[in-house]
Amino acid sequence: MTSLRKLGSSDLEVFPLALGGNVFGWTADQDTSFAVLDAYTAAGGNFVDTADSYSAWVDGNSGGESETVLGKWLASRGNRDDVVLATKVSQHPEYPGLSAANIKAAADASLRRLGTDHIDLYYTHFDKPEVPVEEIIGALDELVRAGKVRHIAASNISAERLAASLEFSDREGLARYVALQPHYNLVSRDTYEGELSGLAERAGLAAVPYYALASGFLTGKYRPGTAVDSPRAGGAAKHLETERGRRVLAALDEIAEAHGVPVATVALAWLAGRPTVAAPIASARTVEQLPALLGVAELDLTQDEAERLTRASA
Repeated sequence: MTSLRKLGSSDLEVFPLALGGNVFGWTADQDTSFAVLDAYTAAGGNFVDTADSYSAWVDGNSGGESETVLGKWLASRGNRDDVVLATKVSQHPEYPGLSAANIKAAADASLRRLGTDHIDLYYTHFDKPEVPVEEIIGALDELVRAGKVRHIAASNISAERLAASLEFSDREGLARYVALQPHYNLVSRDTYEGELSGLAERAGLAAVPYYALASGFLTGKYRPGTAVDSPRAGGAAKHLETERGRRVLAALDEIAEAHGVPVATVALAWLAGRPTVAAPIASARTVEQLPALLGVAELDLTQDEAERLTRASA
């Protein structure tokens, strides 16, 4: 069985791939979402990532669709205690921002949709610099003390605000961030590496990167002259226009061929092996897309292979 990884300083142990819930209720309907979740957990997966705002950007949706699908799946499978459930606050159209009152109201709304009495990992989705860190941490601490949230985390936050948050938590003895969700992958390294990753390492925070496959570019399906039918095709294809994107793809191709695995598996394995990273996040619209993602749990890159990818992505 695949070894689980400790999530930062928390008592949570997670599979080395977090299943992204952004597609549930969007590009994956309820039946397909259930099938993906069943296949992921059957393979040993236990870490599911969503947000209260998924998928408010879709015409006819109001936000919370992903949480609702997840809640129905958890209820029908009776497996809540086997799943590490992560969701986020600040972007739901009805619960925008990070005021103390909003954080608490949004958490209650998420709990209702998820059909559970606790969230394992609760992220501030996008930091709101106009709100004092004291107010944000204070509200999150109340949720932890009430048993509604087990651990707290931050996404899309500056190193300065993260440092101030950790300092306040430590000084006041309040709940402390245990994880960070940065934008990070082989073609986007400066979005995490440097000041932010250094702080995470010193503070003992785990990183759970999103856009781990660069909107699909790092699956290898985007090639010169190839059209891909995907809502994210435009964003992914732009990497083909850069020298770095082409270098990374070439290195991924060689290593994937040597191991007899999909390109996506290699890209995730590089990320999973980076300092502080506990589990990259990747989503699957269909069960057929899952094996390439789950393969990260079994693939060990050699030091030379990891370094080749690091050089190619520089």
